[in-house]
Amino acid sequence: MDADELQFHAALSQAATRVEAALEGFLPSDESSLAAAMRHAVLGGGKRLRAFLAAESAAMFRVPAAQALRTAAAVECMHAYSLVHDDLPCMDDDDMRRGKPTVHKAWDEATAVLAGDALQSLAFEIIAAPQSGIDPRLQARLVWRLAQAAGAHGMVGGQALDIAAETAPPLDVASIADLQALKTGGLFGWAAESGAILGRSDAEPLRRYAAALGLAFQIRDDILDVDGDAEAAGKRLRKDGEQGKATFVSLLGLDGARRKAHELVVEACEALVPYGSAAGNLRAAAQFVFARNR
Repeated sequence: MDADELQFHAALSQAATRVEAALEGFLPSDESSLAAAMRHAVLGGGKRLRAFLAAESAAMFRVPAAQALRTAAAVECMHAYSLVHDDLPCMDDDDMRRGKPTVHKAWDEATAVLAGDALQSLAFEIIAAPQSGIDPRLQARLVWRLAQAAGAHGMVGGQALDIAAETAPPLDVASIADLQALKTGGLFGWAAESGAILGRSDAEPLRRYAAALGLAFQIRDDILDVDGDAEAAGKRLRKDGEQGKATFVSLLGLDGARRKAHELVVEACEALVPYGSAAGNLRAAAQFVFARNR
């Protein structure tokens, strides 16, 4: 690794450690099955890339660390909720996530649904709490934008399109890109722009960055589903091919998908030009997305 890569991985690890500690405090800790399932879904796993984007974008605008930790924790709760529900038998029907049993396997389907519901609510609670120290006007904007990113015109809408595609004629590249801009890109976009919102600054360059980054992330996921290692990924692979699902790899081939992902990484980095050297870790995050093996 060169110096920039070492700096990025250190920053990613530090952000993960901090958000893990924050999540420990935000999550319920009683002895109920619901609390245990929520903690199982959120703690002790994942790259925390969305949390990293929230923390790094906030740092660029000198946002207090305690406020940035709230947006980082909130996006991880929202992301975890989506994974819990996506893993259910009525959706993707997965048994493993982040190297451990999915929530509906460790408990049952009803507990998984309720844990996901509670994590979604907790994401908004973390941001909107009176003790957050965030200006109420900024809280309202963060909540509004997160609702958009996660709802019918964002992540959930993308998942609905993905399910519909299972029984429809195969999608083309443009349609898959539109789907993933919602399903994957929604939370990437909110995480990246949250720092600009807290910093009372224009978020448009960060939205462009996140749009390209989210799509590159999904293309890399498609590549890993074909030639990745299930143990490293911590989940079942090659399911898209088994289901005959159209992906960037099935339509562009492995080499074509890699070229497209590289183009998107370049596009993401170009969007960060207005921030100069302050965006160094965000540029490194784009390179990480392209090179990751899980």
